[in-house]
Amino acid sequence: MGDMTLIQISGLKIHRGSRLIISDLNFELNEGEVVALVGPNGCGKTTLLESSAGMHTISSGSIHWKHDSYGMKLVRDSEGRRNSLPPMGLTLQKNGISGEETVQERIKTVLQVSGCEFDNIKISELLDCWGLKHRSSDRVSQLSGGLARRLSVLSGLAPALLSQEPRAVLLDEPSEGLDESAKSLLINWLRALILRGHGIVIATHDSDLISVADRTLTFSDDRKIIFSAQSQPESNFVIPKFTNNISVKKTSSLFNWAYRMEKRNPVDTINRLIPAILALFLSHTLVSEEDISALGVDFLSALILLPPFISVVIPPALISRYAEENCGRWWSAIIGPKFRLSSSIIGSSILLPIPLIYISWFILSDNISIANDSVVYWLWLPCLVMYLVAIAASSLHLLVSDLRRSGASVVSLLLLVLVWPFIELVDSLEMIIINGMSMGISLEEPIFMMFLAGLISFLVWMVSVYLPEA
Repeated sequence: MGDMTLIQISGLKIHRGSRLIISDLNFELNEGEVVALVGPNGCGKTTLLESSAGMHTISSGSIHWKHDSYGMKLVRDSEGRRNSLPPMGLTLQKNGISGEETVQERIKTVLQVSGCEFDNIKISELLDCWGLKHRSSDRVSQLSGGLARRLSVLSGLAPALLSQEPRAVLLDEPSEGLDESAKSLLINWLRALILRGHGIVIATHDSDLISVADRTLTFSDDRKIIFSAQSQPESNFVIPKFTNNISVKKTSSLFNWAYRMEKRNPVDTINRLIPAILALFLSHTLVSEEDISALGVDFLSALILLPPFISVVIPPALISRYAEENCGRWWSAIIGPKFRLSSSIIGSSILLPIPLIYISWFILSDNISIANDSVVYWLWLPCLVMYLVAIAASSLHLLVSDLRRSGASVVSLLLLVLVWPFIELVDSLEMIIINGMSMGISLEEPIFMMFLAGLISFLVWMVSVYLPEA
């Protein structure tokens, strides 16, 4: 593996179901070159490009990337091992951008996850180059298709543009949707970037882009790949200067992005709150003091815990945000194997369980005489375990959303496993109401019941997060 190699693919074989897409491919992307992937639709161009970013399970072979500190670093192999990518640029066939983001926020996020130093002046300079400066404060959903594609292409090029060190850039059909002036700008940037040592892979049908590539990989319908090379004149096109490389902020950028999207449009909070409040009102209206007295304290405990439980098992709005323009696939490639783990925490309900359980207690406890008045001081404890249930539920929803034809999957059957920790929490709250809080560790003590509920939720979370990566 030479120092000039940015990506090395060895013996790559990829199947989709029983169909062989790529067979025994060996490929290297070197510093200072543009490589075009060419061929008819469905031949494997996008599969190769996305696999280079570690986005697909591979049948055999391995993919390595140059890493500043470790030389060549394994990104993915056929044995299930996967590591995060070094800083790179990526433009997917779909833009991979949430419509709630503003233009300026998008570029800032891209530069943060790629470890590029920037300020507002540099952001304005980049946007001005691509005719987006006047729309910097607009949401992406307000842009035309052509301007949104410009932003997506700029997002893919910027991590290399501002980096002092050579980086790989992966672009899938970047000229699709661009007008002639934007396509000309793209071509000039490509030729200028490779003079700085960056390597660029383009999957394209565009003859103009193919003509400026240093090497071409032509895919045929019978899975044969023809390699060819052509000399290119050096470019004298002037592009913005690079900046300093700084620490990469991938996971924290994902959390900040999700927070901004929810703050701007709190659909997740609203979707969770309304069913929970409705369940609380129905319980208060339809269940009388006589019903609770006849059915027992366990029934009251279940009613108290029902609103927070409903709030944590509702599908997170994060899933729909990820589905928008392949936004989640872009984040998955950037974050790497920690993406599902981080998303399960981000997508879980963290604001509602504690206030809902206290509201439920104060409303429903009026329907029955409670001898133990210390219950209110311990309500936070079962609700703390409810957070683990929330993370497990979020991970299950994310798992199902990744399945083929996920809309046809019966999510409720998977969520039934979370009824077990709910029952344990109901039993623990019943014991607290009847006997008060106890710190014993026997099977009939509240602490043990809550520990068991948390353990079950943790195991569900572990399986949902790590099994798909195996």
